[in-house]
Amino acid sequence: MPVSFWPYLTVAFGGAIGAIARFGLTGLLVRMHASIPVGTLASNLLGCLVMGFVAQLVAGSSWFNDAGLFPDHYRLLFAVGFCGSFTTLSALIFELSEMLNRDQLTMAFAYIVGTFLGGFVCFYLGVMIVRIFIDSQPA
Repeated sequence: MPVSFWPYLTVAFGGAIGAIARFGLTGLLVRMHASIPVGTLASNLLGCLVMGFVAQLVAGSSWFNDAGLFPDHYRLLFAVGFCGSFTTLSALIFELSEMLNRDQLTMAFAYIVGTFLGGFVCFYLGVMIVRIFIDSQPA
């Protein structure tokens, strides 16, 4: 049975765009010199927002799927590729480790809680924005 390489190329393209976007966002925000790694925090929160959009479009939107506006290759492009490389657990863990090595326990705790709570809020916000948009469409 022949293997289709299109899904792999779609994920790779989304991953390349996500990695470039993360690199650019981090470079832009590193100038703030905040004690919390703002670039990683911003990319993780924005990635959760995008993932909320994608999750709602894929799971709960027959309007988008019936209209052919969100086929599976877009899920691979945005959710797996883009969000997979735009967000990063490894950088989060590394930055937390650095904070702990500098005995910045309060800052490390605030960073981890802010990332996870903020990520959930951003994901849910993405879901709600799509639901509002879908509900506003004529039947």
